[in-house]
Amino acid sequence: MTSPILQLSQAGLSLSGNAGAVTILSGISLAVNPSETLALTGPSGSGKSSLLMLMGGLERATSGQVLALGQDLGQMDEDALAKFRLAHMGIVFQSFHLIPTLTALENVALPLELAGAPDAVGQARAGLTAVGLEARAGHFPAQLSGGEQQRVALARALAPKPKLLLADEPTGNLDSVTGAAVADLIFDLCAASGTTLVLVTHDTALAERCARVIRLSGGALMAEEAAA
Repeated sequence: MTSPILQLSQAGLSLSGNAGAVTILSGISLAVNPSETLALTGPSGSGKSSLLMLMGGLERATSGQVLALGQDLGQMDEDALAKFRLAHMGIVFQSFHLIPTLTALENVALPLELAGAPDAVGQARAGLTAVGLEARAGHFPAQLSGGEQQRVALARALAPKPKLLLADEPTGNLDSVTGAAVADLIFDLCAASGTTLVLVTHDTALAERCARVIRLSGGALMAEEAAA
């Protein structure tokens, strides 16, 4: 039987504030299998993005356990977590987070170079081609539309061929037509490469494209639905 790519066991997250500790997530137990597509949905403030951050080791669980590819993220220091993400995960946010002083090609090549990939520039160029932006390789982020910038961000996340893609409202800053095109790219590229996708979205239609939909409320899992 295939082991889950992500395994959360009673995972929780509490953050300290002026009024004391605030519980963001509690009692999250969840398994995500290789090549699966999973949507995290729920109202604003329900903990969707925080759960995605736990999965990527960008926030540390304050209770319970988070395993990724069998590794306990809570036992890694920050350097080890960064190297683990670089080797195994791609992350796409609502804001594109491109480096403004680097061209599209350089933005995509950067994580490949950090990972010591041979022919990082060639792989980056192939990544831009996969998202239809080979002709924009030499352009800087400010010279690209919002949709083009998100496609560059997607190419950057997928060029290292990660086992897991975490996407936090990846179409949230885009108009409906551009957002639909970016969503198509995400699903098509993940399907072609067998990459596991965990997607945070408030868009019901987008969520229903995933094989599973999990709804959160108040920092807890409330319901799970399988695709029709």
